[in-house]
Amino acid sequence: MLRITEIKLPLDHPEDALKLAILKKLQIKPEELTNYSIFKRSYDARKKTDIYLVYIVDVETPLEKQLLAKLQADPHVKPTPDMSYQYVAKAPSNFKTRPIVIGMGPAGMFAGLMLAQMGFRPIILERGKAVRDRTADTFNFWKGRTEFNPESNAQFGEGGAGTFSDGKLYSQVKDPQHYGRKVLTEFVNAGASPEILYINKPHIGTLKLVGIVQSFRAQIQALGGEIRFQSRVEDIDIQDGKARGVTLANGEYIASNHIVLAVGHSARDTFQMLYDRGVYIEAKPFSIGFRIEHPQTLIDQARFGDYAGHKVLGAADYKLVHHCQNGRSVYSFCMCPGGLVVAATSEIGRVVTNGMSQYSRNERNANSGIVVGITPDDYPEHPLAGIDFQRRLESRAFELGGGTYAAPAQLVGDFLANRPSQDLGKVHPSYAPNVNLCDLSESLPDYAIAAIREALPAFNKQIKGFAMDDAMLTGVETRTSSPIRIKRNEKYQSLNVEGLFPAGEGAGYAGGILSAGIDGIKVAEAVALSIMT
Repeated sequence: MLRITEIKLPLDHPEDALKLAILKKLQIKPEELTNYSIFKRSYDARKKTDIYLVYIVDVETPLEKQLLAKLQADPHVKPTPDMSYQYVAKAPSNFKTRPIVIGMGPAGMFAGLMLAQMGFRPIILERGKAVRDRTADTFNFWKGRTEFNPESNAQFGEGGAGTFSDGKLYSQVKDPQHYGRKVLTEFVNAGASPEILYINKPHIGTLKLVGIVQSFRAQIQALGGEIRFQSRVEDIDIQDGKARGVTLANGEYIASNHIVLAVGHSARDTFQMLYDRGVYIEAKPFSIGFRIEHPQTLIDQARFGDYAGHKVLGAADYKLVHHCQNGRSVYSFCMCPGGLVVAATSEIGRVVTNGMSQYSRNERNANSGIVVGITPDDYPEHPLAGIDFQRRLESRAFELGGGTYAAPAQLVGDFLANRPSQDLGKVHPSYAPNVNLCDLSESLPDYAIAAIREALPAFNKQIKGFAMDDAMLTGVETRTSSPIRIKRNEKYQSLNVEGLFPAGEGAGYAGGILSAGIDGIKVAEAVALSIMT
């Protein structure tokens, strides 16, 4: 097949316009076009008065060789690369111990799926509940119907933290081996819309993710894998620098010399256990800040002008960054169009915010994190000091929120004027259980407050209305990424523990569903090759 890039068409182009554009580009007759499919569709909205679609298409034609020779100087016509996935191994019938995967978030889920597809019958240990039970626990906590459950919440349980997010399936990681295509294909096989294979910024949304995660589980089990819920790993058996097995909280011991560690960025007790066992860990940068909410219509108008609300464009997003005079960088994080700000703590007596959207993205507010980059220089005491740093901020947020899991909040106008908020404005906060209006300058270090105060007016120059007085800030956002990295070697194993395979966001090697899924595949391949040697 041939791949044609940079086909530009009007936003409201006729149905046959893409086919006609292909014929014109290749200078062939209709009968010489066997078939075509859309590989990628994006839009260019740099000019709000002239928004257009940009296509990449794969074309089948009997004239492929002739056209490649004829158009060899054209950078937009090339052979379609082979993006099919090739398994690195097939389990032998006599392999001794089954690999263990700790965690059923995106990295653990894909590591488990790949190992199952290769015949290695993995045992997956998830500390939380199955996704539907976990969703009920989380939603009921948000609605004030039940107490907070530290083992079943927005962070812990089947599906991982990504289940309660926008369900974004795009990433900026380099992917020359097309692992991302394998991830997207498996999502489609599990029930996601095929459009995620070609739209520029695919997303799924929480409610759809629940069913998809259940489908992944069923596939793993059908291939001989085993998934155990409410099975928290209490200890890892390490002997002579080699992983030998795990001990669960109920005292059960499971032997294995191939253990995938995919625990997510909030498994603080597990990080402490690994540190105590001597596993090499180092502190890494992450970011802290608030969630900001605007009317989604304001963002749509700012990004799309008269095309705001167009069904092809959907709810608008944004990406912002500002480099501050104090040397800090402030940027938007995990932008959720038409979404909600949600309670994302995993520990009693602490408040954490995050954002999520459903597939429709039709809630009235847009939200994103407005966060400040910090480094281990800000918490230099020891490798786990970033966790202590997070906990202090989250505990302070709990106090400012009134000690009820309400979140501290402030109007942007009041925040910029350095005065506490007394009343809500036009933007109603979406955070549940509730918010408590206060002075957010007490919730973060002074350097972070100063940086955000400098950044908001700068962002207002890019998106008119971004610093509107009634926009809502809700705190605190501390789980942007893992505060540690469990370093690994070229074989994806811990630097000092053979057979321990750190994976995904918790280990410091991913940031989002797609990149975590990609990392899960890579780690599964490394496990398979290790078993085979």
